[in-house]
Amino acid sequence: MNYWLMKTEPGEYSIDDLKRDTVTIWTGIRNYQVRNMLRDTFSVGDRAIIYHSSTKIPGAVGEAVVTKEAFPDPLQFEPNSEYFDEKSDSKNPRWLSVELSFEKKFLNVVALEEIKSMTCFSDSPLTRKGNRLSIVPLTKEQFTSIAKAAVR
Repeated sequence: MNYWLMKTEPGEYSIDDLKRDTVTIWTGIRNYQVRNMLRDTFSVGDRAIIYHSSTKIPGAVGEAVVTKEAFPDPLQFEPNSEYFDEKSDSKNPRWLSVELSFEKKFLNVVALEEIKSMTCFSDSPLTRKGNRLSIVPLTKEQFTSIAKAAVR
């Protein structure tokens, strides 16, 4: 099993949206490194921390489970979508998505500042300056540390 931190802007798609929908397609990935993680490493049953960015207090807000492995992101083929890619071919799509199901919403946001103070994150891409990836791999210890902090 793998563990992930998946960033989203709550105005785009929030943990409350995922709770309401129960299952969603995680679309809009337009970074090759993240696309490759989706393709090569994501598996059904993987656990994910959902993280809200671009908010007053960015941080971890809940958990989800991967319910379907990588498949073509349908938005790359929709001309009216902000994620449309005219160079992507349906026979060899450029961009991928995964399906997630809602697991839980945290009672408390685990703020980025608190995550930075956890020793298990001392060398994490999440806490390194300049990291702009929307999906970050976590260790089991990192995943568990965030989940425990959410119930304090």
